[in-house]
Amino acid sequence: MKHIFNKGKDPQKPTLLLLHGTGGNELDLLPLAGRIDDEASVLSVRGNVSENGMPRFFKRLAEGVFDEEDLVFRTKELNQFLDDAAQEYDFDRDNMIAIGYSNGANIAASLLFHYQHALKGAILHHPMVPRRGIKLPDLSGKSVFITAGTNDPICSPVESNELQTLLENANAEVSLHWEDKGHQLTAQEVGAAKTWYSMLKN
Repeated sequence: MKHIFNKGKDPQKPTLLLLHGTGGNELDLLPLAGRIDDEASVLSVRGNVSENGMPRFFKRLAEGVFDEEDLVFRTKELNQFLDDAAQEYDFDRDNMIAIGYSNGANIAASLLFHYQHALKGAILHHPMVPRRGIKLPDLSGKSVFITAGTNDPICSPVESNELQTLLENANAEVSLHWEDKGHQLTAQEVGAAKTWYSMLKN
């Protein structure tokens, strides 16, 4: 997978996995990582799927309707890539926190839904529920921060609350932060994510 790896100043810090939104690329969220933790290593990945020339992490059938078969395949592909990258760049595979926006947040949530040890935690900006009707792995010890907009036309508040409940039922520790906004990524929610991250026991 096309990606950027920047080695951080402190190898004890989590490696930040950056996952862009539809039409973005591996450069988009680099400033975000700098705001969250400028000493951490960063692995920023470009989605392998193209939708009318726009990079994504998995196919969709329509707005808000995921191609579940492709989602499962791409989630497995990404998880394998993370295993390989940890060996190549010599970072702790068990100490990785995803930062995803929109489509990137959805694939990060899918990693949590399908693989118990894929992530230590995640910051999910405007995610949806990746899949329904499956049993999630035990996510004890995992921390997740979700940001959502009360007027988000793509991801309804009901969806955000449902994702929180599903993750909590799998024993993850989940915080849900609301902004009175739409689907855009705001400076306020990035600030809230930084505060949440700084309180984690790294």
